Amino acid sequence: MQVTTEQIIYPSSDGQPMAESTIQYKLIVKIKEGCESLFKNDPNVFVAADLLWYPVEGRPDISQAPDTMVIFGRPKVERPSYMQFLEDNIAPQVVFEIRSHNDRQTKMNKKLSFYQRHGVEEYYLYDPERNELEGWQRIEGNLEVIEPMEGWISPRLGVRFELGEDGLEIYRPDGQRFLSYAELEEQGELNRQRAEQESQRAEQEAQRAEQESQRAEQEAQRAERLAAKLRELNIDPDRI
Repeated sequence: MQVTTEQIIYPSSDGQPMAESTIQYKLIVKIKEGCESLFKNDPNVFVAADLLWYPVEGRPDISQAPDTMVIFGRPKVERPSYMQFLEDNIAPQVVFEIRSHNDRQTKMNKKLSFYQRHGVEEYYLYDPERNELEGWQRIEGNLEVIEPMEGWISPRLGVRFELGEDGLEIYRPDGQRFLSYAELEEQGELNRQRAEQESQRAEQEAQRAEQESQRAEQEAQRAERLAAKLRELNIDPDRI
């Protein structure tokens, strides 16, 4: 009797929207792009947003799609989902969640339990409506609450968290702030304008230098003509 093994399907979508509000979406993109930029030169740091993570082989019913996750030790390649058992069993070390106005506390408790159970080292939860940031760090095998979170520097990412009047701000190790796409566009335009102004100043300096060179050459030519006339009169120009 031939035995067939049914192929296990790991869906690439959980059917849930990435975000339930514009502010949630903007923050997810901002954090994901900020983390990606932070490690853009490291080929073995993978950053993803709203990607299904399957920690256990053979259990497609056990999954989570963090708003943003950062995984050290895995290459930057396209994936339909993150199947940990095919990734040297490396779990995401850092995850971010942006709380929606529809998220019940029970749901958030389940997420914390999932991240605790499956090896996350740092977990950050931000509530944009209340402007509240919570964090947990794995200590001796357990995710322990980080207190205080204000000014906290992530051991893994090296970024610093601050809460201002405008909400959550994340600062890179070099002091630069994580920027939204609109802010990046604005900064790019300012950089282009500065570069154009610098180019114009350099061109003006080059023109002034050329004019000075031409004036110096004209003065030398006049001096040479005068010296020639003096020699015609049997006058040594060097003795004048």
